[in-house]
Amino acid sequence: MISGLVSLIGAGPGDPDLITVKGLRRLQTADVVIYDALINQDLLHTCRADAELIYVGKRAGQPRQSQASINALLVDRALQGYQVVRLKGGDPFVFGRGGEEAEALTKAGITWEVVPGVSSAIGVPAYAGIPVTHRTAASSVAIITGHEDPHKPHPHMNWHALAQGIDTLVFLMGVSHLSHIAGQLIAHGRAKQTPAAVIHWGTTLEQEVVTGTLVNIADEVVQAGLTTPATLVIGEVVRLREQLRWFDVLQLAEHID
Repeated sequence: MISGLVSLIGAGPGDPDLITVKGLRRLQTADVVIYDALINQDLLHTCRADAELIYVGKRAGQPRQSQASINALLVDRALQGYQVVRLKGGDPFVFGRGGEEAEALTKAGITWEVVPGVSSAIGVPAYAGIPVTHRTAASSVAIITGHEDPHKPHPHMNWHALAQGIDTLVFLMGVSHLSHIAGQLIAHGRAKQTPAAVIHWGTTLEQEVVTGTLVNIADEVVQAGLTTPATLVIGEVVRLREQLRWFDVLQLAEHID
């Protein structure tokens, strides 16, 4: 029996217009769409009326479907000959477990492809007016998970290297560990007054941005009431937001009109 094709597609960070042309084309023709919590629901309206839509989202503090069961679901639908889309927020291979799913599909002999998406690590700061690199402010950037797998025998986080070796740090899924992150960076040599920003629901109409420094960003976020999903950006590039906040300006202009 010939299996179907599984497309691991990045939906982008929130704005539905940020999905790629190829990703949208695959989505519009799929038999089955298996999607995550943070994808923009408007994208599902582009699917075929008879497509099977399956939600497998994972949100902190809520019941979740195991990764093993998601892998099995992908394999099952593909073995039935369906064209399957696995729709993920951001990019499938940037903390999206796309690599794990690709491994499972390969092991099962399933044909698959990856359609990269705009990562929230790049797109969200851009919509907040923060370029993650800049010729005079930052020549390096690191993308870091805000919470490592607690079952790892040895954590991979090298706080000393992050604090002193990288200009811009972008933490995904880190708002609940904000105090810990800031404290570790300060303890390993990052200046307390290093600019920091937390961006909530980036690239969407609900976007909110709080800025501060390493020493006070956690308090500023609590005071503003920001929760997940949020992206943390640390580095001198955050200072550029004041003059580059293009999305805020456009939103204000549209509201006035």
